[in-house]
Amino acid sequence: MNDSSSVVDLADLLRRELQRYPDGQMLPSSRALMARYQVGPGTVSRAVAVLAAEGLVVSRPGAGVFRVRPHDGPDRRGGDLSWQQVALSAGRGERAVDATGVLATLTVPPAEVIDLSGGYLHPSLQPERALAAALARAGRRPGAWGRPPVEGLPELRAWFAADISGPSQALGAADVLVASGGQSALSTALRALAAPGSPVLVESPTYYGILAIARAAGLRPVPVPLDADGVRTDLLADAFAATGARVFVCQPLFQNPTGAVLAPQRRTEVLRIARAAGAFVVEDDFARRLAHADAPPLPLPLATDDPDGVVVHIRSLTKVTSPSLRVAGLSARGPALERLRALQAVDSFFVSRPLQETALELVAAPAWRTHLRTVATALRDRRQALAVPLHRHLAGPAPLGSYQLWLRLPDGADETAITAAAFRAGVSVTPGRAYFPAEPPGPHLRVSFAGAGGVQQLAEGAELLNRVLAEGAP
Repeated sequence: MNDSSSVVDLADLLRRELQRYPDGQMLPSSRALMARYQVGPGTVSRAVAVLAAEGLVVSRPGAGVFRVRPHDGPDRRGGDLSWQQVALSAGRGERAVDATGVLATLTVPPAEVIDLSGGYLHPSLQPERALAAALARAGRRPGAWGRPPVEGLPELRAWFAADISGPSQALGAADVLVASGGQSALSTALRALAAPGSPVLVESPTYYGILAIARAAGLRPVPVPLDADGVRTDLLADAFAATGARVFVCQPLFQNPTGAVLAPQRRTEVLRIARAAGAFVVEDDFARRLAHADAPPLPLPLATDDPDGVVVHIRSLTKVTSPSLRVAGLSARGPALERLRALQAVDSFFVSRPLQETALELVAAPAWRTHLRTVATALRDRRQALAVPLHRHLAGPAPLGSYQLWLRLPDGADETAITAAAFRAGVSVTPGRAYFPAEPPGPHLRVSFAGAGGVQQLAEGAELLNRVLAEGAP
C-alpha cells in the first residue's frame, strides 16, 4: 500500500487483522502501521477513527489504541448500509463534508512523537490554575446555572467590544454575540452571509478549517493569493468582479499558515474593494493574543475602521487559554448582526452560561495579564528555538506572532512522503496541500511551536526534521 491508499482500504485491513486480537490487546503504534502499510499519519489516524466509531477499538491518549469487545446484541455490521450513499447524495447541490485537516489537528500524536503540528498551547502554557479558580468562582455566582440571554451575557459582550475596539471604541456591547469558539463563529458567519452554492473568497493559502466550513455549507472557496504583505488587493478586486462573491474571509494579523500581516496600505484597499462589491469581510482575528514578546505594536482590527458595517469580526479566547474554553466574540452591525443572531439561536440556542461566567472571571482576574505576558515570552523563545535551525527552509521571515512557521520545500518534493518520514523519525508536522483551496504553487510544510513540551524538545524536533529534509523521503 502506498501513501495515496484510501482510509477505507486501511480500515478494512485493520478490521480483518483485529479478528486475530484478543479483547484488550494493543494495536501496533502509529509509526509501525505507517511503516507496514506505507501510509501517512493522517491516513492512520482516520482509519483508527473509523474503527473507533464502529466500536472495535478504543484510543487512550498517551497509552495507545486497544481492541475492544463488540457490544452485545445483533451484529451492527450485519445490515446493509449501502442505501445511505444514495440518501446522502440525493437532492440538488453538493456539500463536501471533509474534516481531514481539522481532525488531523485535533489528533494528539503518540507520546514518543514530538508535536510540531498542534494548534493549541501545550498544557504547561495553559493557565490551568487561573482557569480552575475562575471556574470555582463562576459556579458560585448568583444565577450561574440559569439561562443566559441568547446574545450572551451583557458583561462579556461589553468586554469583547472593548477588547476588540481598543482606544477607538468602535464597537459596543450591542454589536457583539457570544459564540462557542472561533470555529463555531466562522461557521455561523459563512452560513449566515453566503447563500448555498455561492462563491466565497479566501486567502490562498488559508486555514483549512475555513475551507472545511465553506464546503460543508455548500459554498465554493475561491482563492486569492497572498504575498509578504498579506492578500494581494489587485487580485482581490479581480476575484470579486469575476465571481460576484459577497463574502471574503481573511486573517489580517499573523495569517495561518504564512504568518503574514496585512500591510497598512492594503487594509484600506480591502475595505474599499469589499464595500464597492457590496460584500462582507469576515475578519478572523485568531492571533491577536498570541503576539510574541518582541513584536512591535499591533495594528488595530479592520473592524475598528468600518463605519459601513462591512466587517464581521471574530475574536476567540480559546487559542490563548485552553481548547476547552470555547468562548468567542462575533461582532457585526445592522441586518447582518440580526442574521447572525438568528442562525446562532437556531443552531445552539445559546452558549453555556457557566462557561461564559468562567470567561468573565478569568479576564477580570490579575492572573489574566500575567498569563498573557508569560505566553508572549514563551512563544518568542519557542519561535527562535524552531526558526533558527530551520531558517533555510522558511518561505518568509519568521512571524512575530501566532505559533506556526511556513516551510517551502524544493520543487518536486513529496510533502506527504516527507510528513510520513518525519513521523517515523519521531516528529509530527503538517503537509501544506490542505491549506490551498486550489492547486498549490509548490510543496510546503507547516510546523507549529505551540504544542511541544518546551524549547529543548523543539530543538530536538528541528534536528530530526532537518535530517529528514536533508535525506529526502523514501
